[in-house]
Amino acid sequence: MGDVWAWALFFFILIALVIMLVYQLMCLTDLEFDYINPYDSASRINNVVLPEIITEGVLCLLFLLTGHWVMSLFCLPYLYYNVMLYLKKKHLVDVTEIFNLLNWEKKQRLFKLGYVILLLFMSLFWMIYNALEDDE
Repeated sequence: MGDVWAWALFFFILIALVIMLVYQLMCLTDLEFDYINPYDSASRINNVVLPEIITEGVLCLLFLLTGHWVMSLFCLPYLYYNVMLYLKKKHLVDVTEIFNLLNWEKKQRLFKLGYVILLLFMSLFWMIYNALEDDE
């Protein structure tokens, strides 16, 4: 039964990551359609980037601590990409360059969103599998 609770925790952490990425995409879309100015958009996105990286790191660490090695390996590329962006100081959106990099930023976040949704479905599968396995 404990494994089901662990998978439920992973599921809700992944839902939080999806919400953060959708929020960033909404800010970029609002900027593209001129509903928000570049400074507000950049500051809103930059406020969410570091919590996204930390949440992904915690998720990967939790997968390791609970012994779910395969899921941890699936989390590593996303975590590695975010850590490399952080180390190169490219994780924040620049206010002066946001219009030039708007399409790239949107594609980057859409790719991240697709990857997190894949992890979300895998987590949901394992949560249901473990719940049914405990039933027997």
